[in-house]
Amino acid sequence: MLKTVEDQLLDNRWDEAEAAGKSESELLLYRSNILGSDMRVTNYGGGNTSAKVMEKDPLTGEEVEVLWVKGSGGDIGSIKMDGFATLYMEKLEALKGLYRGVEFEDEMVGYLPHCTFNLNSRAASIDTPLHAYVPRKHVDHVHADAIIAIAASKNSKELTQEIFGDKIGWLPWKKPGYELGLWLNKFCVENPDADGVVLESHGLFTWADTAKDCYDMTIEVINTATKWLAEKSASVPAFGGAKYDALPPEERRAVAARLMPAIRGFVSGNQHMVGHFNDSDAVLEFVNAQNMEPLAALGTSCPDHFLRTKIRPFVVDFDPSAKNLDAVLEGLPEQIAAYREDYAAYYERCKHDNSPAMRDPNAVVYLVPGVGMITFAKDKATARISGEFYVNAINVMRGASSVSEYVGLPEQEAFDIEYWLLEEAKLQRMPKPKSLAGRIALVTGGAGGIGSATAERYLSEGACVMLADINEDSLKATKDNLVQRFGKDVVRTVAMNVTDEAAVVAAFADTAVEFGGADILVSNAGIASSAPVEETSLALWNKNMDILSTGYFLVSREAFKLMRVQDIGGAVIFVASKNGLAASPNASAYCTAKASEIHLARCLALEGAEAGIRVNVVNPDAVLRGSKIWEGEWLDQRASTYGTDKEGLEEMYRKRSMLKRSVLPEDIAEAAYFFAADTSAKSTGNIINVDAGNVQAFTR
Repeated sequence: MLKTVEDQLLDNRWDEAEAAGKSESELLLYRSNILGSDMRVTNYGGGNTSAKVMEKDPLTGEEVEVLWVKGSGGDIGSIKMDGFATLYMEKLEALKGLYRGVEFEDEMVGYLPHCTFNLNSRAASIDTPLHAYVPRKHVDHVHADAIIAIAASKNSKELTQEIFGDKIGWLPWKKPGYELGLWLNKFCVENPDADGVVLESHGLFTWADTAKDCYDMTIEVINTATKWLAEKSASVPAFGGAKYDALPPEERRAVAARLMPAIRGFVSGNQHMVGHFNDSDAVLEFVNAQNMEPLAALGTSCPDHFLRTKIRPFVVDFDPSAKNLDAVLEGLPEQIAAYREDYAAYYERCKHDNSPAMRDPNAVVYLVPGVGMITFAKDKATARISGEFYVNAINVMRGASSVSEYVGLPEQEAFDIEYWLLEEAKLQRMPKPKSLAGRIALVTGGAGGIGSATAERYLSEGACVMLADINEDSLKATKDNLVQRFGKDVVRTVAMNVTDEAAVVAAFADTAVEFGGADILVSNAGIASSAPVEETSLALWNKNMDILSTGYFLVSREAFKLMRVQDIGGAVIFVASKNGLAASPNASAYCTAKASEIHLARCLALEGAEAGIRVNVVNPDAVLRGSKIWEGEWLDQRASTYGTDKEGLEEMYRKRSMLKRSVLPEDIAEAAYFFAADTSAKSTGNIINVDAGNVQAFTR
């Protein structure tokens, strides 16, 4: 939300001490990273930077001019040296002689590999000519919200002149590509004193002859626009003023928890999708505004915004004052069907003879008055980033509509970018999704050896994981380890006692808000006790039954509720025990509770089959390493039962097994992965023993 001008202005992050001694290419990297570190400068993956550097030709040994430019698909905030494409400037200049006109400009991308310097494998992007043909050493191209607000205004040319005079020029909308590169070249030749140009509905180009001067110019131009916008819009109500009041935070999350699984079920027809919820101040200001719906219908302007957020968002028919959520959920199928029909009509109106087939007709962005914004994509990071791009679009619409009239991309131009053959080729080059891509798992006992190993296995196959455990310290340590290895987007935690009904319900609601729903439940929370029956107290008996039977019932019931709302199937995996099938001395409470688990799984397999919910059991035995239940009294009691010490217990179990092998948490995780993956899509009501062989536990 806009506050004071000082709050909005960018800091100049150039550090002379850090920049000292760097080569021209290293200064390009430094400049790129500090520009990309601020989302107000450019969004994730958006914009690009370049430098023209003298290099020694590896064949001739002569000094040649080389263009270093951000490679295709990179992000300037996180780019490394190997993220830049390098091309001979002499060869890039020679391409002008091969250009056959705007209708053939896409073929110029095929020539770029022939300009590669030093066998660099990094692919050059479509924006390479835009940098090559600006006759200055350093060039920045960014998508700052303040600049795009000017660029997306109805009278953007006049506003650019008013703000910058002749210092910054203006060019009309043109799809990125070779022709736009020639336009930039022509502008620079005709305006040698200009320091940059605003591209209508697109963004900003700035240039200079040193890396620092180029960076300084970019920051200065953005701050000039930011200050001008803030002063001009200070007395103008954003988006026409408020229409609704935002619900309190807990109510917003409660609405999202019910909406997101329902939407997810509809949008996961081709592949499982993951959701992201954003109720930031900027989002709430927009979704609650009088002019939200007409502005949203215009779509976004900047091509980078559009590619991430689709032609337009989906406005959920929710009234926060009436709290009509039940009616919204009932009407959701019809509203989603209408959006799909509208998208299909857009495709039919705009398609060309060689256009790719229509893609997923579902929305990416869902705006909910009083609540916030929901985004869905193939993975959590993409869903989050898509939401961030739409926040950029909100900022643009706020600025443009405050000082002029906001203008989205013309429909045909938007289509030509969305279904651009070059973009289609990029999509076709994407690696095949991992086996659990888009799947969401909740793992109870997630901080223990089996739970954390299972979470790791799922994460390695592309899943998102909610770790649930009663031990908050262990939960944090497990999360920190997994986040370091798999990233913060895909791991969440919730403190949960499986015997607490309210806590279980809340954990599934949290999972729905954080990821959009749930596909996999691994019920793994456990304890163990050992005592002769005559020494087994009622409290000990009840504790085993509460955690190992009632707890498994509670988490399964909530998983079933969520999976039925989504209506895309699911997998429930119980981590039971060999003791659920084979009697064991001095463990009647534990064995009986584990047998209850196994029979509960059978019952649930019957109930879940018609909804595609599979329920299966993994039966471990003697998993000592990393297991919480082998700490304290249980370890002492089992060692006493079998007449050995703590150190000898694992060896005793190994020798007792038929295969004479130790059973590790990773072995249980592999079985839990099998039951979660599509390789077991036709399996339900089954038990896999992972016990190194125990004849008493053979199922009959």
